[in-house]
Amino acid sequence: MMKPWIIRTLVGLTGVTVLVAGMTACGQRGGHHGQGWSEERITEVRGKAIERISGKLDLNAEQKAKLGTLADQVIASRQDFRGGSDPRTDIQSLIASDKFDRAKAQQLLDQKLQAAQGHGPRILAAFGDFYDSLNPEQQMQLRERLEKRRGHGLWGRS
Repeated sequence: MMKPWIIRTLVGLTGVTVLVAGMTACGQRGGHHGQGWSEERITEVRGKAIERISGKLDLNAEQKAKLGTLADQVIASRQDFRGGSDPRTDIQSLIASDKFDRAKAQQLLDQKLQAAQGHGPRILAAFGDFYDSLNPEQQMQLRERLEKRRGHGLWGRS
């Protein structure tokens, strides 16, 4: 049997991955290529997501606040990860000529890794604080939700 800290780390990383992927997907809908959503739209979606998750897990005010902190960390990470540029445009610039621009690709990768390394510890801490604030039943619900919804959006409308 795996040690509890390994399981928590895996669940945490899975949760963070799902959240970041969800926020990234959300940021690419609704706007024109590269523009993403306005701050107002991001705030609106953040609020709706927190309410949806809070309802499904029956969170108390403290847990809801910790979830809000996690959402804020993910949003900040996403903004830094994108670096103010459009990923599609970045990829197109790498293949704009007859040779793949390896130097620029490495530079883009380095920027993305720096953003991930800068925000990763804060996201993990926020996720850990949120997860640890859940009671055992809520933790079980979260784990079950992760297992059931693998790759299909953690807190969809189902």
